[in-house]
Amino acid sequence: MANNVDIVREFIAAWSKLDADELADYFTDDGSYHNMPTGPVTGRDNVRKFIQGFLSSWTATNWDVLNIMGEGNVVIAERLDRTRMGDRKVDLPCCGVFEMENGKIKVWRDYFDLNTYVKAASG
Repeated sequence: MANNVDIVREFIAAWSKLDADELADYFTDDGSYHNMPTGPVTGRDNVRKFIQGFLSSWTATNWDVLNIMGEGNVVIAERLDRTRMGDRKVDLPCCGVFEMENGKIKVWRDYFDLNTYVKAASG
């Protein structure tokens, strides 16, 4: 069985497929995704819908892992998320904190500057 750091690495890599169903499957049934500038979303189906909402405007994404570490059920991943929205390019520095349960994401908190994303996305 893969360790929690490996699972988070796989999850990060899976974003490049732009598949909300696959991404939501990494979460527990009652898992939560909290983009810290906004409110949390709880429940795998709600997480799927939330992810699909912003993936719908993305044409490509590739997330570079800058640093990753884990201890027990907690994994912290510093990233540079490189996303394209048509001809607009968004490079967003992020730090994700993942709380894992039985090989799934129970809680994911993502810390980033919302203004950086909004300015780049609105061109």
